[in-house]
Amino acid sequence: MRGISSAAAAIALASACALGAAAAGLPLAPLSSLGKLTPAPSPGSLGPEDVPVPNAKSLLAAAQKVTLGETIDGVSCQRVEKVAYHIHVHLTIFVDGQARAIPYGIGIGPPIEGVNTSAGPFVTVGKCFMWLHTHAYDGIIHVESPNRRTYTLGQFFAVWGQPLSATRVGPAKGKVTTFYDGKVWTGNPGDIPLTSATQIQLDVGTPIVAPEHIVFPKGLLPASSTPTTTSK
Repeated sequence: MRGISSAAAAIALASACALGAAAAGLPLAPLSSLGKLTPAPSPGSLGPEDVPVPNAKSLLAAAQKVTLGETIDGVSCQRVEKVAYHIHVHLTIFVDGQARAIPYGIGIGPPIEGVNTSAGPFVTVGKCFMWLHTHAYDGIIHVESPNRRTYTLGQFFAVWGQPLSATRVGPAKGKVTTFYDGKVWTGNPGDIPLTSATQIQLDVGTPIVAPEHIVFPKGLLPASSTPTTTSK
């Protein structure tokens, strides 16, 4: 692309190599295995985390209430965010070809508070924080853990309080087509590992929308630090 620096090109190449290594051994198939797909829609406007917020008419499902000290599927809710291991994952959901929003506040114990930025709401305060949680409507899953370990999409849905299987995503029922970093995930969607800068998409029913792609802002990449939030 015109104007790209050699340093940026090197970073892009290194990221692609790392992605290929991370995907090794995973149950993946090429996009071509699905035949013709509906093109992904244009990204929405940037939200408070500099990530596009989907143009969705409704939430997929509300977040369930979590409480201080509670553990759900091996994920605990603690008074402050644990950032010894801190990465971010992007999740997009379509039901019958229509985008569904993922709520802010998943995994954050009420009462929650936040700021209404010009780009949308962002949760800053909660009674407790699960190691998997969301701050905005942009589909960014924050993995903030006291130790380095691999969490799964199934654990995130358990924290959300919603079912996830090959035939169901929350309240939406039908054949689920799953994408992992631009490829077709052929295994159980609940087993998808939440690794740094992973892009996951779940399509329920038809038409099947081709996987969206976002550019992770610098603040959500592992080499950068993100501001921590406080608890009540």
